[in-house]
Amino acid sequence: MHKRKHIRWDESAGPGPNAQHQLPAMAAAYFAQGRQLLAGKQSHSDLHSLRLATKRLRYTLELFRSCYGPGLRARMTALRQLQQCLGQVNDCDTAARVLADYSKKSPQRNQFKQFLAQRSLEKAAEFRRFWTDEFDGPGQEQWWTGYLARHTRPARKR
Repeated sequence: MHKRKHIRWDESAGPGPNAQHQLPAMAAAYFAQGRQLLAGKQSHSDLHSLRLATKRLRYTLELFRSCYGPGLRARMTALRQLQQCLGQVNDCDTAARVLADYSKKSPQRNQFKQFLAQRSLEKAAEFRRFWTDEFDGPGQEQWWTGYLARHTRPARKR
């Protein structure tokens, strides 16, 4: 997938200006990674990589929450929803691997394995629908990057 780009922190600027400079590019790279994944055949590994990228973006935004207004909350909610969908796909895949490693072959095992495979497909489809219809709908990347580039609050004096 994508290589992570390290953030260059300007020591002479505060958190707000650094956020304005770095976070829009980070969000744009995330959108590009998701689009690339959805343009091809998605493997479990690719979905897991996007899940980890979702967590990284969400947790990075959490660090800068005090620099932004309430508009960041809606964006973080969307990331949380993506993370949850991708987490459920990963949970099914992990459970299927554990089942294969630790259980004896039986009709019940095969039935459960089929259930997990079907649920994984359903959750992956749920992720794709949410990504396509809502998260990456028309204008959404600009909604993210524009907000992150402009809406920082001045640092509070202590």
